[in-house]
Amino acid sequence: MVEISTSILNVKKEDANKIIYGLEVAHTDYFHIDVMDGKFVPKDTSKLMNEYTNMVKQISNIPIDVHLMVKDVKKYVDEYLGFSPNIITFHYEAVKDKEEVRNIINYIKEAGVKVGLSVKPNTKIEEIYDFLPFIHMCLVMTVEPGLGGQKLIPETLEKVKTLKEYITKNDIDIDIEVDGGIKEENIELAKNAGANIFVVGTAIVESDNMENTIDNLKN
Repeated sequence: MVEISTSILNVKKEDANKIIYGLEVAHTDYFHIDVMDGKFVPKDTSKLMNEYTNMVKQISNIPIDVHLMVKDVKKYVDEYLGFSPNIITFHYEAVKDKEEVRNIINYIKEAGVKVGLSVKPNTKIEEIYDFLPFIHMCLVMTVEPGLGGQKLIPETLEKVKTLKEYITKNDIDIDIEVDGGIKEENIELAKNAGANIFVVGTAIVESDNMENTIDNLKN
């Protein structure tokens, strides 16, 4: 089943309430919260995303999909656990070793929240195979993390395909999310590669009719 996680990264502050309410009406499946610290990636959205997550919680019951692009993973996990999100995803590249990856996975799960693990375009998907049975979602970045509005890197879909084949062969129950440059023209390619959750930002929030855009993406 195709699910849409709408990124509100590029929503202007003066439009935030209107857009969040509009996405509630348009039936997005998740609100995608892009938390950046200015260290793991150049941009710092930490304060703004905290404000937007507060707004979402006041306006909507739609699940929150938190994507941490930060170096101090534990600090931001603690911050966002307070919002009772559906899932918190952190980057494999942000932690020092595999033991720390396991510790963070367990920490999030023990708090009653689903956990996702994300990989950047240049990270081999095979590096995280050991963690797949213990997480709920793998987020494959289809652009370099840190900026909205980038074009999808076609080679990343081969990584999605490889991941899908591996989890099918090993009977692992896990979602595959893709993030970056997803729009109506290429969502079918990502779906055929094996993804089932699609992060879409500007293509939805800057469209004339968000509900129609989400419907078109799903169909």
